[in-house]
Amino acid sequence: MGKRVLLIEDEPNILEAISFILSRDGWTVHTHEDGETAMKKVIGFPPDMIILDVMLPGRSGFDILRDLRENQITKDIPVMMLTARGQEKDRELAMRLGANHFMTKPFSNADVRDHVRSLIDA
Repeated sequence: MGKRVLLIEDEPNILEAISFILSRDGWTVHTHEDGETAMKKVIGFPPDMIILDVMLPGRSGFDILRDLRENQITKDIPVMMLTARGQEKDRELAMRLGANHFMTKPFSNADVRDHVRSLIDA
């Protein structure tokens, strides 16, 4: 079985695009759209990597990232933050909370694929 990526994102077009990119590259992609229940999803079936949007319904990606890093089950899972908010303070906060990579929208398909590969292989 290929490596599993959990994509936590609420924009349908982004979900579809990233799922397609990664599936075509051999990844198994699971998706989740709600910030409030994201931790339950991660803990229930821990993925090899998480792509996490910052702005989600229910809870922010920053709050979820903080919880991921404080939890023994999820603390070492690579997390790539994905957001339309490309301000430096957002990048700094994500890195301070333990993100492995920070990517802004819009993104190139190759960048997403390459960063997922590098984080999983690290």
